[in-house]
Amino acid sequence: MLEIVIDSRTAAISPEMKVQRILPFRLRRMIGPFIFMDHAGPIVDMPAQPSSLDVLPHPHIGLSTVSYLFGGEVTHRDSLGVQQIIRPGEVNWMTAGSGISHSERFENPSSLNGGLEMIQTWVALPEKDEESAPSFVNYTPEQLPVFQEKGIWMRLIAGDAYGLQSNVKTNSPLFYLHVVLQKGALFGLPKEHAERGFYIVSGSVELAGVTYAAGKMLVFTKGVDPRIVAKEATTLMLLGGEPLGERFIWWNFVSSRKERIEQAKEDWKQGRIILPPNDNHEFIPLPDDQSRPAGTAPRPEPLS
Repeated sequence: MLEIVIDSRTAAISPEMKVQRILPFRLRRMIGPFIFMDHAGPIVDMPAQPSSLDVLPHPHIGLSTVSYLFGGEVTHRDSLGVQQIIRPGEVNWMTAGSGISHSERFENPSSLNGGLEMIQTWVALPEKDEESAPSFVNYTPEQLPVFQEKGIWMRLIAGDAYGLQSNVKTNSPLFYLHVVLQKGALFGLPKEHAERGFYIVSGSVELAGVTYAAGKMLVFTKGVDPRIVAKEATTLMLLGGEPLGERFIWWNFVSSRKERIEQAKEDWKQGRIILPPNDNHEFIPLPDDQSRPAGTAPRPEPLS
């Protein structure tokens, strides 16, 4: 059965970058290992200063960030020294593990003329991997399985579903798909995973006589085979997998242990999580740091 419907909420991750936040939600913090989901854009009217969209260097622990673009271009830099331009259809999988910092900048305004739009998720790590060495891998669209039949197109971003298997390295059983449906297409969820849901990026679907519009996440109980009908041209992001157990989340830190979150706070304040070597002139201070610049929000808003 349909377990819960989550309405996205507006959040700000930089002066001009507003996103729709889907996870975490107070009544449903995780779906499988997925603990965070933001939808940015589409942004068609660019600000006079595109740099106002930038997300300055900030830290993570205990998770993998997964960035996926529909349009536009983002430059990723991290404390491993990686610099990667993220383009539509690619998968950028950054594992924070014991600690990493990164920035996301919009340095090519001409690439944003068609509209900037992206989804970022965080995947919590199993306890045995929470202190693993940080890493970053970029996968091109050609490396990802695609399935197509009448009225349905889908790309498997990570994991396994519908008999497809992605080469993207993951740390626990999961699935993550980009699905495009034509009007009238009939679709169902993969049955092999314990926790499953989908987010409506654009368009609308009908389920059991009820229509659900863009900006909603639908989460289902195990074993249910929902009959999803596209009411119009629709884009979905499907995700889920096996649950990992309770996780604590504060700002950009995720851990199975509260004390590890406290350590990460102190590590960032003391500079023990280094900045990207090619983007180290500014950074986002810890939200409760009294030295934060004027105008910085005191509430620990998670960043992408």
